[in-house]
Amino acid sequence: QVQLVESGGGLAQPGGSLRLSCTASGFTNSYYTIAWFRQAPGKEREGIACIDVSDSSTEYADSVNGRFTITNDNAKNTVYLEMNNLKPEDTGLYYCALNFRHDLALNSKEYDYWGRGTQITVSS
Repeated sequence: QVQLVESGGGLAQPGGSLRLSCTASGFTNSYYTIAWFRQAPGKEREGIACIDVSDSSTEYADSVNGRFTITNDNAKNTVYLEMNNLKPEDTGLYYCALNFRHDLALNSKEYDYWGRGTQITVSS
């Protein structure tokens, strides 16, 4: 049974940094794509970054490009999202999601497995 567990959420000040982790388990596939999504109250879920762990190729949404970095550690089946220069509009519930394809997509419909999410609040 595939499981995704996010960690690292919390409160940050504008301009600050946080790092999220997403650890995947319950499968033996050596290739997959993991994406980070976020959802703010009253807004649609937004795909912000994804990584194909087979070659570490990445894709970012314009809203986070240059501020957020997604990386992977295949030995730990873990993907990280380093978030710098945080803004109040980055506040939301952050989810990681997985598909067993070489598919750098930021569309939630492309992902089959989801974590429960971790809250990020950016406020002074």
